[in-house]
Amino acid sequence: MRLPTRHLLPATALTAASALLTGCFAGAESAEEAGSGGKRIRVAMMQPPRSGLSPLSDDAFKLSRWSTAETLVKLDADGDAQPALATEWEQSGRTWTFEIRDGVTFHDGTKLTAEAVANSLTRAATASPKPRILDGVDLTARAADADTLSVTTAAEDPLVPQRLSSPQLSVLAAKAYRGKTVDPVGAGTGPFELTKVNGTASAALDRYDTYWGDKAEAPGIDVTFVPDGTARAAALRSGEADIVEAIPVSQAAVLDQDLITEVPMPRTNTLYLNTGKGPFKDASLRATAREAIDAEALVKGVYEGRADVAEGLLGPALPWAAELRRPVTRDAGAGAPDGEAITIGTYTDRAEMPEVAATLQQQLQKAGFKVKLDVREYTNIEADALAGRFDAFVLSRATVLDSGDPAAYLYSDFASDGTFNLSRFADKGVDAALKKASDTGVGDARRAAIIAAEAAVLAADAAVPMLHERVIQGDAAGVVDAAHDPRERELVTADTYVR
Repeated sequence: MRLPTRHLLPATALTAASALLTGCFAGAESAEEAGSGGKRIRVAMMQPPRSGLSPLSDDAFKLSRWSTAETLVKLDADGDAQPALATEWEQSGRTWTFEIRDGVTFHDGTKLTAEAVANSLTRAATASPKPRILDGVDLTARAADADTLSVTTAAEDPLVPQRLSSPQLSVLAAKAYRGKTVDPVGAGTGPFELTKVNGTASAALDRYDTYWGDKAEAPGIDVTFVPDGTARAAALRSGEADIVEAIPVSQAAVLDQDLITEVPMPRTNTLYLNTGKGPFKDASLRATAREAIDAEALVKGVYEGRADVAEGLLGPALPWAAELRRPVTRDAGAGAPDGEAITIGTYTDRAEMPEVAATLQQQLQKAGFKVKLDVREYTNIEADALAGRFDAFVLSRATVLDSGDPAAYLYSDFASDGTFNLSRFADKGVDAALKKASDTGVGDARRAAIIAAEAAVLAADAAVPMLHERVIQGDAAGVVDAAHDPRERELVTADTYVR
């Protein structure tokens, strides 16, 4: 079977990308030859650092994915907090007490203490802007003694341990905070030490032999930042990279399928319907729009089968959601809307969004709507979307924010006072369900409350979840135990190596 030619990587592009990456990874070969046994892991990553690898920015996720910076706790597959740099914790009202792991040293040789942790958390809590995990959270941290940390919030918060799992609250040595910016080089606690950063081009890490946990299998990591998706795919095909982030759907089909893994993302492609004004203030027309949408056609046509049709707002990256979800009773549509004019907005920053909007335009026009599209860069359209200037908006939305818990996303998007309420939605019953989900303690009861809140939103057709996205990761044939993490917190771990 011949593959469509639009998928094929031109020979000139492959040659150019290979030459580029050969230069980028040349240092990896010499480092390997001089290394302490085994091969260094060559990683091609999508986005260059935006803030000098400061953990107070989204660059923190790079530090986490390289296993160089660590947090007090980590999350399991269900989003429950597990020990990391803290071994145990307990809550008393607004205060949480954490016991700090003994025998941990930073990469500069200094010891991990409660004072060092308090220093890192205080720097994050007082930063401007704050890390987004602390938006709306007034948090203070202090050392109760050498091994005990006290964390207090302005209001009782059942999610403090989950919040402290965010890579943006990584714990670094004091030397990282000496300037106005945070410098993570040689300041983490993980199995790999960040030794060199070459601007937005590359970074290098070496195994940290006195790591508190299991020693890393690989002697080091060599990272190259390759924003161009075609070039990243070429790096896997040519053998220039061992692990490749975010291979585009258009390139995945021509790669050896044994080398790629599709990882469900906690990200849902959703059509938000403006319930505050315009045609979709009418619940029956919202139901008509929902019934007209063929999500399977979007998955097959736009995502080429590399996505999952949505059953709800929360997808397969949260396996417990499907286990708890029950069928939702919804209103029936009002029939043909007789040429109701609607405007759908979306953005160009994610390559699939304009094509999704164009397909929706066809589907809704077939149902009787008259549809106009407004497509711009996200920075130029967000304000209008939040102001309710569209009848509908197509958004690829992260449903699990940094705490690993979807309650915050549901509240921000669908509560009457939600800060990201694109649907201009206000319903007292839904507000009550969202508040219950936010206030319930972690565990099975909270998960049940979250699914109940999801059902309340879906019953009102405030938004139509269409599909759940996947990220495509490439691992060369010799790669062993690379992480495939839906939350994109892990990539190279202590267990990862190249044969």
